[in-house]
Amino acid sequence: MSAASPTPFRVEIDQVSLDSLRSRLAQTRWPDAETCTGWDQGLPLDYARELADYWQNDYDWRRCEAELNRWPQFTTPLQGLDIHFLHVVSPEPDALPLVLTHGWPGSILEFRKVIDALADPRAHGGDPADAFHVVVPSLPGYGFSGKPRASGTGVESIGRMWGELMARLGYTRYVAQGGDWGSMVTQSMAQTEGEHCAGIHITMPIVSPAADTLEDLSPAEQSALQAMEYYQHWGSGYSKQQATRPQTLGYGLADSPVGQMAWVVEKYREWTDCERDGVRHPEHILSRDELLDTVMLYWLTNSGASSARLYWESFHKPDLSPIDMPTGCSIFPGEIFRSSKRWVQQRFSQLIHWNELDRGGHFAALEQPELFLGEVRDCFRRLR
Repeated sequence: MSAASPTPFRVEIDQVSLDSLRSRLAQTRWPDAETCTGWDQGLPLDYARELADYWQNDYDWRRCEAELNRWPQFTTPLQGLDIHFLHVVSPEPDALPLVLTHGWPGSILEFRKVIDALADPRAHGGDPADAFHVVVPSLPGYGFSGKPRASGTGVESIGRMWGELMARLGYTRYVAQGGDWGSMVTQSMAQTEGEHCAGIHITMPIVSPAADTLEDLSPAEQSALQAMEYYQHWGSGYSKQQATRPQTLGYGLADSPVGQMAWVVEKYREWTDCERDGVRHPEHILSRDELLDTVMLYWLTNSGASSARLYWESFHKPDLSPIDMPTGCSIFPGEIFRSSKRWVQQRFSQLIHWNELDRGGHFAALEQPELFLGEVRDCFRRLR
């Protein structure tokens, strides 16, 4: 095995860390309750106490650990960082290599419900012609990947890392998919990895509203701009903090498991399509274990600060230059930033797939795995 060959990896959290977590949860100092109804000031105290009690007394990390260890995992050095990734090789000989990239506050677990079906559609009621060799890296500073020790690790450098990773795995032609920061990384790959990346699929295309449409907006475009205005006034505080002072935030996230839990879970309520009978709640769409599994990947790896730094690196000036690579976009109604087709076409010149779905949110693969599978398969069928 050469020095650059990936090293097998297993998740094995020591019991001392789990016992320490339970002790910290038992000693939580709680704030006063919110002075409004619902979630307008953030995670409500009653639900925070309920979720923390479940985390302390009933939650089973070993279940999640066993699920992760079902998939082949590896680490490999890329640009001085040991990057952790899943690599599930399809049994189908003509499978198309695919790299999936998560975002914040997500993790590789965003794809837990679709990995097996992507790699082996024959075994999951699908067409074997849609098979993929699936590669799922953890972003630098997230989960079990290494943490940058100096500035400079933004979406552009990560996109190049993923190109190097796919080459190291022997894939000379592949496709890429992502949402949230994964969407930004994937769009960056379209700009720098075109020699080997044949196409991309994204759930959050980043574009500016076309100036010549502002006097003739469609209802969907009006809704998208209203959602953006709401985000700027009421939903963007986390991004301003992480993009300007991630280190200051990191002390609280590193020291308080409930603080880390609240920081993550609030976004699952805000960004999922979780309204039922007029009430929004994250457990309407995701289980309590699914929420806490993601929190655990941040807590156990102490990556609250290191994950936040991606905002400091890349949030201020996103690259909106044209993309000429074949691109598919799936727009879910609960997405943070939604775009219309005519806005997207001004930046993406080869739009090979476009669909606006009727349900699903920011964490599409986790919320609506069957819809997500269909979108990815439909998009990349055109590039096989």
